Amino acid sequence: MENKISFKEAKACPIQFVLAVNDTLNVINGKWKLPIIGSLLFEKRRFTEIQRNIPKITPRMLSKELKDLEMNGMVKRTVYDTTPITVEYELTESAKSLGDVLDKMLEWGLQHRETVLSES
Repeated sequence: MENKISFKEAKACPIQFVLAVNDTLNVINGKWKLPIIGSLLFEKRRFTEIQRNIPKITPRMLSKELKDLEMNGMVKRTVYDTTPITVEYELTESAKSLGDVLDKMLEWGLQHRETVLSES
């Protein structure tokens, strides 16, 4: 079994730092994964609700990305035996822990947009 690396150890070692960042990026990589996670941070949603929240994502791409997120333990898919069948998606606890990361990205994005627009 691998030794668990602490946050402090990863911050002190460039190799461990890069490995940890790469692990994160491998899970959330791509144009659509973070918007999907952002949409699901608020509550469970059905496929069409997620699609409505993310402009320009195609149903095929949304389906692929949801499968990837489910495979990586970020999204839980629940199928209800109703007529028609109802499928809901929700974030796992691991994905919910990205909330702080997304908050920082939101903060940075708003600040960056303001800086760029004020320079134009």
